[in-house]
Amino acid sequence: MRIKGPCLTLFLVVASLSFLLTEGPVRGAFGADFTIETIQKAYENIKDIKGNFIQKSAIRDLKRTDTFKGSLLIKVPSKMRWQYYGDNKQNTEVIINNEEIIIYQKSEKQAFRGKFDRESYGQAPIALLGGFGNIADEFEVASKEGKVLLKPRKGMSGVVSIEITPSGGDFPIGSLTIIDKRSNRIEITFRDIVLNSGIKDSAFGFSVPEGVSVFEYTKPQ
Repeated sequence: MRIKGPCLTLFLVVASLSFLLTEGPVRGAFGADFTIETIQKAYENIKDIKGNFIQKSAIRDLKRTDTFKGSLLIKVPSKMRWQYYGDNKQNTEVIINNEEIIIYQKSEKQAFRGKFDRESYGQAPIALLGGFGNIADEFEVASKEGKVLLKPRKGMSGVVSIEITPSGGDFPIGSLTIIDKRSNRIEITFRDIVLNSGIKDSAFGFSVPEGVSVFEYTKPQ
């Protein structure tokens, strides 16, 4: 069995946001002085995040762009739930709950369960979800035209660069753009973000639905 659908590219998207989760209040619009330090500062008072997203994945070899919509829940420092909505092929959830990762594909009636930690994921960008790394150690950081540009210092699951665009609200990130070694371009835009709403730990639980097969999951290469 193998993982299908939008969650294949979700690993790049989730990971790109994730390294900010435990880093350290700039509020309001972020302008030309937008830097990684302003993002870290904005995160000082963030305990949880909920909202919606639109993901556009431009696949160069296939000469097409796929668009997905979904919702997200994040509880600092190590809980996440990303859910894609749409037709059966898009109906996918990725749940990270401390040291466990679950990928549930409803249309396939299958779920993948695995261990989530730095030992398992090494330098892959998804490993940064728990804030395991130091930004300066993991990335070359630059600011350009009001955006933050990140380039991994080591191999990171094919990631070449990450571009962070500021938002106009309390949540500092408006969108992320990830480019991989195959020149694929993944853009995720955040919408309707609400901070510190008191998300419960139970929101990150997963009960196996009847008829769903569960497989052991290993990290992407």
